[in-house]
Amino acid sequence: MVQYHRLIRKGEKVRVGAEQGGPGDATAVSVSAPGGGGYFKSAKQKILSIIFLSFLCCCYFFSFSSFSFLDAFNKESQGLVPYEHFIAPLCSGISNGTICCDRTGFRSDVCIMKGDVRTHSTSSSLYLFTSTKNNSKPPEKIKPYTRKWETSVMETVQELNLVYKDEHHNNKKICDVVYHNVPAVFFSTGGYTGNVYHEFNEGIIPLFITSHHFNKKVVFVIVEYRNWWVTKYGDILSQLSGYPPIDFNGDNRTHCFKEAIVGLKIHNELSVDSSLTLGNKTILDFRNVLDRAYWPRIRGLIQDETGKRFQELGLCKPKLVIMSRNGSRELLNENLLVKLAEDIGFSVEVLRPDKTTELAKIYRSLNSSDVMIGVHGAAMTHFLFLKPRRTVFIQIIPLGTEWAAETYYGEPAKKLRLKYIGYKIKPRESSLYDEYGEDDPIIRDPKSFTRKGWNYTKKIYLERQNVTLDLKRFREPLSRAYKFSQQVINSH
Repeated sequence: MVQYHRLIRKGEKVRVGAEQGGPGDATAVSVSAPGGGGYFKSAKQKILSIIFLSFLCCCYFFSFSSFSFLDAFNKESQGLVPYEHFIAPLCSGISNGTICCDRTGFRSDVCIMKGDVRTHSTSSSLYLFTSTKNNSKPPEKIKPYTRKWETSVMETVQELNLVYKDEHHNNKKICDVVYHNVPAVFFSTGGYTGNVYHEFNEGIIPLFITSHHFNKKVVFVIVEYRNWWVTKYGDILSQLSGYPPIDFNGDNRTHCFKEAIVGLKIHNELSVDSSLTLGNKTILDFRNVLDRAYWPRIRGLIQDETGKRFQELGLCKPKLVIMSRNGSRELLNENLLVKLAEDIGFSVEVLRPDKTTELAKIYRSLNSSDVMIGVHGAAMTHFLFLKPRRTVFIQIIPLGTEWAAETYYGEPAKKLRLKYIGYKIKPRESSLYDEYGEDDPIIRDPKSFTRKGWNYTKKIYLERQNVTLDLKRFREPLSRAYKFSQQVINSH
């Protein structure tokens, strides 16, 4: 394309043609004038001056933009961007001597207190001592558990009072324990704690989201403290905080902090949304925390198990772990599944964890596996222990559980970069088929019952259903998993 510009000199018209090629091509500038070479030289100098000035402007613009971008990036990486923007957006940049609560989240409320924060456990209170006019404001109340939308369980969670106090008040408690320049995170281990899915989904992962940016310079204060919970998750807690956790109700001393976060930020089911975290953290970063927590204890055991994988003819067999269940949703022909997997070429381990099984032992088994198989249920939460990008997760999905299986485990597993296979059983693979027959709506149309609410799903499809796999049908996804695992092993 040719563009024309006009320059005026002593009444004469000059035509300047700029011929442009495709993207990235150079631009050729030609100038013609009836006055000959002198005029051509003068016009050329003006054009070159204009081009040079334009170039300088562009350099200035891009250098300024790049500097601004890098400056913003550096601020975030150095922790200069207020963490409140990600934890409690409505409280971003609050001033000292302030209590601010962000209650816009569907799943949880989060309050932030900045200044002289002191605990008073006997009244379930946190005091913020200040000399400002905020002293006349009514206290804020919060239940620091991440299931805000579920009234029935929230009614069982202890409520905290966040209260302004005059710093000159005569009853100002002396700090029994002072944590200089270290904030605190208050949260509850009540609610559904006791179920491994809820322990990770409503507790451990939100705790990571809320506290990771403090780089362990934070104290965890636990409301409704449970010794077994702290023992069970102590290895993970030690990766997020450099201080022992505090039993809010059991420790009546006055603990003092420069600031406090009350409540935890939660994103989605067993997930970390990078767009909502300081530093763009993902579930893979949480998985790295698990590695750091458990790897030191099991390094030698993992190496021993790896050596055992080399079998006859020097071939390396992929390791398959079956998460076994007892009671509801039990795999009734589990022994035949083991034989099928071994015939295909797997080395098989059947894992039967219970509430007393040490997490490090489960982690050791799954972290060294190539494939995990299990029937939908809370134990599927352990997919978090599988290695991203190289492990297959096969979830057996009983009748009436499709939505829950995909929402709670299938989609989160994909975010962890696992190769996920959802195996939806046929009616004849369900024990409900023998009980109700193929024409009953419970078999023919499970959605007509699950739409009635969780209680129907729980009583029929979760508590009263077992599975007998059609092994001829199941061979296909199992063979795919074997092929994938062999490819991964051979590539390393």
